[in-house]
Amino acid sequence: MADSSASLASLAKIADLDLGLRIGGKAVPARAGGTFDVIDPATRESIATIADGQEADATAAVDAAAAAFRDWAETSPRDRAEVLRKAWELMVADTDRFAAIMCLENGKARADGKAEVAYAAEFFRWFSEEAVRSEGDYTIAPATGARTLVTHQPVGVAALLTPWNFPAAMATRKIAPALAAGCTIVLKPASETPLTALLVADVLRDAGVPDGVVNVVPTTDSAALGTTWLEDARVRMVSFTGSTPVGRLLLKQAADRVVNSGMELGGNAPFVVTADADLDAAVSGAMIAKFRNAGQACTAANRFYVHADVADDFVARFGKAVEALKVGPADDPETDIGPLINEKAAVGVREKLEAAVAAGARVAHQASAPEDGWYVAPTILADVAPDAEILTDEVFGPVAPIVTWTDEGEMLRLANDTEYGLASYVYAGRLQDALRIAERIEAGMVGVNRGLVSDPSAPFGGVKQSGIGREGAREGIREFQETRYFAVDGI
Repeated sequence: MADSSASLASLAKIADLDLGLRIGGKAVPARAGGTFDVIDPATRESIATIADGQEADATAAVDAAAAAFRDWAETSPRDRAEVLRKAWELMVADTDRFAAIMCLENGKARADGKAEVAYAAEFFRWFSEEAVRSEGDYTIAPATGARTLVTHQPVGVAALLTPWNFPAAMATRKIAPALAAGCTIVLKPASETPLTALLVADVLRDAGVPDGVVNVVPTTDSAALGTTWLEDARVRMVSFTGSTPVGRLLLKQAADRVVNSGMELGGNAPFVVTADADLDAAVSGAMIAKFRNAGQACTAANRFYVHADVADDFVARFGKAVEALKVGPADDPETDIGPLINEKAAVGVREKLEAAVAAGARVAHQASAPEDGWYVAPTILADVAPDAEILTDEVFGPVAPIVTWTDEGEMLRLANDTEYGLASYVYAGRLQDALRIAERIEAGMVGVNRGLVSDPSAPFGGVKQSGIGREGAREGIREFQETRYFAVDGI
């Protein structure tokens, strides 16, 4: 590992990264010759100028993926597994560079960056193991005696659309199962964080992925690129992580051709603390669930429901931990929380915070943060009304509004009073109580006395308008497969 005091620029070595599109195994300029700048949220300065893909590039990427599909689909599961295993090894070995690039283009703290590399790489290792375990079935039809052979085959070319908040993990969480299943892919990373995706593509090339199997097209025109792929008959799967409104639009487009769809959409996670919860554990969990990546996570705790008997104690302990956070650029190794991704994001979170205070909420505790730029001070809001506007949508920033409760039924009604159902968290002294509450919360994932729900071996996804399908675990590879069966005359 490199010295943690070294500058991000020296660790990232962006000059060594080809800044072209990745199509057909080559780094190429955009056909129209366009480029765009990648901005460091901490300095608000350009760190790289990369190729800006457009519709012609999107089509060329599908051309390459379609041409490579049959050979990759017919590659043995063991060989596909070995490639993914090698990608895991290479990515882990290059942790410092990956983390530095993410810190520069995303603004996250170094600790967050390194943690994401480990998490992202693990998808390659997990799905290298799943690639060889795509079981089928053999049965005898009761009525006819025919033999039924069930198998799972790759969907085909998959279009992957990933967000900026976890640029490595959101890419590998989709790429790894797609490759394990035998699919080829076209990937559009967020325009805020395209460098990480290019580096992931290069790692896969070095791991032995054949030309055309993985194609990456950064762009400033996401809508046009997505439409091009969804209107292409050769694209048979779309997997998207992002906001619910954009997910709805993609689903409408996918419906026109009945394209297989996986959607990991927005969240509005409740964080419940009961009267007998271990408050030290609850605070530790809250710090992860709320402030990881500066609160810019779809699984981030967005609404805190704390029992009135322990609310003051919880707020005091939580506040002490929040006030100790160091906010600043990732180039400072001691930074806990970096800037938000851009000016629009920072302004939006500040406006929500100010509106909440104007409506009667009280700033109970707050960390110090730089006055300039896209920083938002980590803040705890107390005296928040149960119907406060700040509770209705994702804050997507480091603000923790706290509501007190005494009646469990009413608390659960409030927790479920949202169109979202991605993640939630429950801290309780008795496991029976925690599980009872967890079962009644409408969410795809519940952290029970735990502030982190994401794991490559677990099925990640939500209910209601938080998404369709699951990523990770065995379910992750199934998203990129079609179930087929062969009816064979009785023997």
